[in-house]
Amino acid sequence: MADAVEGGARRRGRNETEEERADRMWQELIQEVRVAQMGVQILFGFLLTVVFTEKYDDLTDTDQTIYLVTVVLGACATGALIGPVSLHRLVSGRRVKPQAVRLASRLTLLGLVLLLATTTASLLLILRVATHDGFVPYLVAGVVCWYLLCWFVLPLWTRYRHTSE
Repeated sequence: MADAVEGGARRRGRNETEEERADRMWQELIQEVRVAQMGVQILFGFLLTVVFTEKYDDLTDTDQTIYLVTVVLGACATGALIGPVSLHRLVSGRRVKPQAVRLASRLTLLGLVLLLATTTASLLLILRVATHDGFVPYLVAGVVCWYLLCWFVLPLWTRYRHTSE
């Protein structure tokens, strides 16, 4: 909505009740979760198949450990990113949408952190197996920095820079 003049003072933002705001925020959150869910579910699905390949037996103990940690992280990320859907279904109609939105938002953020960890571990494993070179940790660290920049630093900077008190 455009700026509204109310009592001589300019007002920014939406003129909505707490429930209307919760409804809007819920819809926005669900759209965000759909994108993240698809990514984590595809990654997790591929991870589940690795153990059934012949190459798995050739992995070093370290690489098998990285693989197992990666699968567990992927399972946890999947759970956190599907959690908001279950939360909504179980509390729907109970008049707790504002609280549910806050909890679902936290679950989604946790899911993104776990997705970052899953992606990092996956990349580490793949590059270790593919290259056997000492530069792998540096390459993975660079990619993690890129994810941190895109997923957290820029959004937090935008929030800080453009949020009025």
